[in-house]
This record gives sequence, structure tokens and C-alpha cells, in this order.
Amino acid sequence: MDIWTVLTSVLIILLFISGLFGWIEWKFNIPAIVVLIIFYLIGIYNDLVTKKNRAKEAWADIDVQLKRRYNLIPNLVEAVKGYASHERELFEKVTEARTKAMAATNIREKGQAENMLSNTLKSLFAVAENYPDLKASENFLELQRELRDTEDKIQAARRFYNANVRDLNIKIESFPSNIIASIFDFKKMELFELEEPEQRERPKVQF
Repeated sequence: MDIWTVLTSVLIILLFISGLFGWIEWKFNIPAIVVLIIFYLIGIYNDLVTKKNRAKEAWADIDVQLKRRYNLIPNLVEAVKGYASHERELFEKVTEARTKAMAATNIREKGQAENMLSNTLKSLFAVAENYPDLKASENFLELQRELRDTEDKIQAARRFYNANVRDLNIKIESFPSNIIASIFDFKKMELFELEEPEQRERPKVQF
């Protein structure tokens, strides 16, 4: 709960109590309480808007890193293909997984597609392990570094996004903000679920 909401709530309670004990006449208290309630509701609305925008901005950061990842993948495939051209089926799977991830239309589908893409990349790097010359290639090593950096940024951006989404969803579900959320059609947002590094073996990067 933001500080403005807390202060407004305290003032409303104090005005109500003062009316009960006759410190200030009700004809002054009632308009003041009504005004404070209006400001209280405005504060809730503004807080919902702020949380929604923060979540959207956090998703934009994820989207930037995902696009960077998509741009790296064709170069990785070409680098491995130069040494293992017979792995045609694997290259097709990686390309197909990348296409599905890029075409995902909502956050849930995006998360599922990204997990599938990570698994195909793991297979791609497993193949690369069989080719010492490929592993020693400066081009391949640089692509590995860029991919590792991108994956780290995706995980960091995902955690930040999910934290903002949780805050927004809790606000939408909580009373009395759920009333304002319903009136102004604030919708809960989906978490972006990716497999954590401990749940899967990240694409292997060696230097």
C-alpha cells in the first residue's frame, strides 16, 4: 500500500472519530470525508496504472533480449553447420523452435516456446562438443559469449517482470482496489515462466 493511501485512510478514520466525539461538527466532517474518499480512490487508481506500466516496461526489456537471442541463433547454426553439415535434422529443429518462439502470440505460449528453443540449443552445443576445431573457433566462442550474456539478461529481466506482475495482480485481487480494478477494467497479467538453470542444463559454454 502506498503512503498516500495510508495517510488518506488515517485522515478518514480521524475525521470519523472526531465526529463521534463531537470535536468537529458532522456538517464539516461529512464533506471532508467524501473528498478524502475520492482522493483515496484516485490514489488506488494511480497505483494500479503505475504497476501496470511498470510491468509493461519490464516486458519490453525481456522482448529486447529475446530478439537479440533470435538474431544470434542463425549465426550459431551456420557456425556448427560448417563442421557438422550432416546434422540436418537438428538444424531444422533449432530453426523451427526459433520460428515458433518468434511467432508466439501471448506470454504463456512465449514461455513454452522459449523452453523448447533452449532444449534444442542444448542439443546444438552437445554436437559442437564433438568438434575441437569448432570449439576453438574465435567466431564460435564469441557467439557463445553473446548467447550466455543474453540468457543471463533474459533471466534477470524475467525475474524483474514477474515481480512487477505479482504486485499488479495482488493489487487487482485485493480489497478495495479490486473494485477500482473492476470498474476500470484492469486485467491480471501472466507471469513469464522459463525453466531456471537448475531445472535444465543451460547451453554449455566453454572458453
